[in-house]
This record gives sequence, C-alpha cells and structure tokens, in this order.
Amino acid sequence: MDVPGPLSGRLGEIARSNGVWLVPGAVYERAEGGGVHNTCLVFSPHGELVATYRKVFPWQPHEGCVPGERFTTFEIPGLGQIGLSICYDGSFPETCRQLAWMGAEVVLQPSLTTTSDRDQEIVMARANPIFNQLYVVSLNAGAPAGLGRSVIADPEGIVRLQAGDGEELLTDVLDLDAVTRVREFGTAGVSRLWDQATRTLRPPRSLLRDATT
Repeated sequence: MDVPGPLSGRLGEIARSNGVWLVPGAVYERAEGGGVHNTCLVFSPHGELVATYRKVFPWQPHEGCVPGERFTTFEIPGLGQIGLSICYDGSFPETCRQLAWMGAEVVLQPSLTTTSDRDQEIVMARANPIFNQLYVVSLNAGAPAGLGRSVIADPEGIVRLQAGDGEELLTDVLDLDAVTRVREFGTAGVSRLWDQATRTLRPPRSLLRDATT
C-alpha cells in the first residue's frame, strides 16, 4: 500500500469517528525500488496521520522487508512522548535506548509472533523498561494469527498486565509520573540507570540527527 493512501485514510476515519489515538499495528508500505517497508502508523483523534515508523530491524533472514533508517516518536499533547517499535526491533537494545534518548516515556511494540521465542520476547519486554526506565507495551496478535501473550511492563520491568493466547482486550492507565519517579529515585529505589546513562553516555549523533517526531 501507499502511505498516505486509501487504507490510511480509512484508519484515520476510524480514529476521528471514535475520538481516539490509534496505532493500528503495522502495514506493508510500498518502498522505492519495488520493495516494501514494515510500517507502523499513528493517527490522532482528529484522524490525522501524525507519525509513521519503518521497522529498522527486520527479522532476518526470514523477513524480506527493506529496513527503515530512523527511529520515531510522537507526542500526545499534555500527556507524554511515545516511541514506536515493531516486533523484532525489541530484540535489539539499541531500539529502546534510542527512543529513550529521543524522550520516549512509553514504547509501543506491535508484533506478529508465531514462533516459539515469545517467552524470550516477554523477557526483553521487561528488560528494556529496566534498562531505560520507561514503559513498554508489547502487543502480539492472538491465536490463530499469533501466539498472543501481550504484556505491559512498567519502568521497573514489572508486568502490569499479560494477556492469554487468544484475542483479548487489555485496558490500563499508565502513570507517566512513574517514569520520572523511577528515573529520579531508581529501580526498586536503588539503581538510577537512566540518570547515569544520561551523564556518562552519548547518543550517536547520526541517529538523533535523522530521527523524526
């Protein structure tokens, strides 16, 4: 599909008619040269396409998508900064770290995992919040399309909610003040990982220069 195009227009109308922020998983977007990107779309409550993210780490060698070249965050005004990640991106610590450098307080990670490594994905969905002291919402398609077991992990890596194998509706309220609290006082009130990272490490300039919001 083309982005923007007819499908993104219909998804925007769903967001507008319901007055919600909508991140409807990922789509295959036509790329230059005849390839495709695995692309995540974000729509505002007004139906506007406010952000697109092309998966930086395709599941090689199994996924033939063209890799994206930049990480993406978007702002929900008055609430916070949200980062985007797609499925296998979560297996690379660089993804959440770059999104955290860009100000993300929550990382949304839509997935379509059908393989036996969902257990490991859940471990990483808890570890990435600990490393970067932010929320990770790891959403996986339920059976029969995927293996389900979506999780919401807080800035200390604690699982707030975990779904079963099938289709399920998870609802939660994410307190973004918890990100500030954990970064200030530390995981379990002890380890101030993000504070130390921001004082002693530097993000790659090229990635931040090319980043989009």
